[in-house]
Amino acid sequence: MISAVRSRSALRAGLVASYILLVEWTRVLLAQDSHFTVAALLLGGAALAVVALGWPANGLGLGKSHLALRVIGGLALGAVLLLPAAARSGAVPLLPAGLAAAAIAVSVGEELAFRGALYAALDELGGAPVAVAGSTLIWTVAHALSHPPEFLGAVAAAGLLLALWRWACKDLVAPIVGHVVADLAL
Repeated sequence: MISAVRSRSALRAGLVASYILLVEWTRVLLAQDSHFTVAALLLGGAALAVVALGWPANGLGLGKSHLALRVIGGLALGAVLLLPAAARSGAVPLLPAGLAAAAIAVSVGEELAFRGALYAALDELGGAPVAVAGSTLIWTVAHALSHPPEFLGAVAAAGLLLALWRWACKDLVAPIVGHVVADLAL
């Protein structure tokens, strides 16, 4: 009985991770053609969000309690995520306005996918350590096509920070807000 449950959990986590990687890499490859960039980002964000369907809101960290504090936490996370860019250039660059909706779609979709459904599936499989480490690893691998190799350490650190917040606070609202703030500013 326990083995069957564990096997089902492993299968679910594997399918969620595979789907996320397929969507992320397809989105990146389509966005390389400037004619498809905005569409690829919008559709990719929506496709990532789909993986969270069917999960209970609390299982995803989307409960309604203390919402104002969770949003403030997200703003703080966004500020921390922007520190490397601010230190590197002396000023935080701003995303062109035409890409703002696409950046929001991808940010929300990635959080629902990585720190929402994937985290929940991995937590079910092996608890918080597996969820934090596994979601951070898949996050980093998913960004290997869209970021230069020397930037993947920062990508991994951002993924780890967001996953640790998800674990410590049982919250996905702040990671969503922080990710949106960071992507809009970069």
